Amino acid sequence: MIDIKLIRENPDLVKENIKKKFQDNKLALVDEVIDLDKKNRAAITQVETLRAERTRLSKQIGAMMASGNKEQAEEIKAQSQKIGDQIVELEKEQEEFQAEITKRMMIIPNIIDASVPIGKDDSQNVELERFGEPKVPDFEVPYHTDIMESFNGIDLDSARRVAGNGFYYLQGDIARLHSSILAYARDFMINKGFTYCVPPFMIRSQVVTGVMSFAEMEAMMYKIEGEDLYLIGTSEHSMIGKFIDQIIPEENLPYTLTSYSPCFRKEKGAHGIEERGVYRIHQFEKQEMIVVCKPEDSMAWYEKMWKMSVELFRSMDIPVRTLECCSGDLADLKVKSLDVEAWSPRQKKYFEVCSCSTLGDAQARRLKIRVASKDGKKYFAHTLNNTVVAPPRMLIAFLENNLQADGSIHIPEVLRPYMGGQTEIRKK
Repeated sequence: MIDIKLIRENPDLVKENIKKKFQDNKLALVDEVIDLDKKNRAAITQVETLRAERTRLSKQIGAMMASGNKEQAEEIKAQSQKIGDQIVELEKEQEEFQAEITKRMMIIPNIIDASVPIGKDDSQNVELERFGEPKVPDFEVPYHTDIMESFNGIDLDSARRVAGNGFYYLQGDIARLHSSILAYARDFMINKGFTYCVPPFMIRSQVVTGVMSFAEMEAMMYKIEGEDLYLIGTSEHSMIGKFIDQIIPEENLPYTLTSYSPCFRKEKGAHGIEERGVYRIHQFEKQEMIVVCKPEDSMAWYEKMWKMSVELFRSMDIPVRTLECCSGDLADLKVKSLDVEAWSPRQKKYFEVCSCSTLGDAQARRLKIRVASKDGKKYFAHTLNNTVVAPPRMLIAFLENNLQADGSIHIPEVLRPYMGGQTEIRKK
């Protein structure tokens, strides 16, 4: 959510930003907010004037009662009561105006960074850099679930019977590999100076609407029936929510946290063959990183965070590239975002495995996460998030890039301590 002062003082900038995001249907919201804001401020001024008048009358009543002029005192009491009724009505109007303003402000997109490329959708995202040499082996690379099944490492049929489509059982060496990647990612981030957390896996609606747009919420979140609770789609949600309604001493910043959680997502819509198996699923596990920092430090952290993901994937022999998300591909709260994509030898192309974003003060403004400077001034923090690894999807990249001609899987050196010293996984 942007600052309403920006809409008051520079509505053309806000409208231009909406156009850059190809959301022209939201242009009218800016004028509606300006109109409602004027009415709201007029109501506030009126209330303040009436309160001052009521205070003045109250003093008169006291003086008249003291002098024995009870009749005139009763007349002024009636005037004061009438003013009180007017104040109640105006305060009700004020609440309604504020609710309508907030409703619109929640769907006006955040101001994107000047460096973001302008484009309508993800087809216009811009490749920035490649890391590692993408290779296609001289043997056929099977579909990822076929690789897993060759090790008796996945059971989709049983999962369908138990929970339906979009779920899976991992087992044996593949399940161990999955857990090893998570453990390695955890330790990798701890060694980068991040504090390890295991957060709540459910959050209240107040936190949901604080960390994401309504459109994302509807597309992603599972609600617990009869409770004000939602299953998290990523631990970023509960990790940022950790700071709700907090005033943080400036000297405590930055907070650098890495968190493990299961994640639950609706993943609505039909998907092609490449998005079957464990690519798009309703439940998975993930290691995440978040940063809460001063505004002037957020872009530096953005650069550090995506570079950590690149380093992590390269340490497991997986070629990656970075892709700058264009304006039309940015969620409404994001200022700037970059995807890390892993190479798929089977598809002979890259696919997304990490997403790094800075949201400016949008989440902090919604959740009232403020920073207190040493001179007593308060301002909104900046928040950032980035995937460390999401193993089901990451497993696809890992298995394809470490598959050997005889069907075995090479285990990179960094993972061997987590795999009991194994250098490879072989069919039994």
